[in-house]
Amino acid sequence: MRALKILVVVMGVMLVIGFVGLIVAIADRVSKKEPLRAGTPPGQPFSAPPIDLPPGAHIESMAAGSDRLVLNLILSDGGHRLLIIDLATGRNLGMIPLHAPP
Repeated sequence: MRALKILVVVMGVMLVIGFVGLIVAIADRVSKKEPLRAGTPPGQPFSAPPIDLPPGAHIESMAAGSDRLVLNLILSDGGHRLLIIDLATGRNLGMIPLHAPP
């Protein structure tokens, strides 16, 4: 019976130590804030160069990742292209033409 009491006390202490460690880890991660991208201070307006679309094209859909914006364009001739934009600079990284299989 005495061994069971010691085991319960030791496990209780381990639970408390683990819980405190978890709280410390969460507080440490919250206190480390990630810097703003592209060097824009808070409250300052964001400006980027304009995005030139091919003549007659329109945006069908878009998707954003952590550092890229992908625009799905429908061209005036019915073709499709993906336009890749860097979110940090607003720079056009390139276009990927999409072709349907024959």
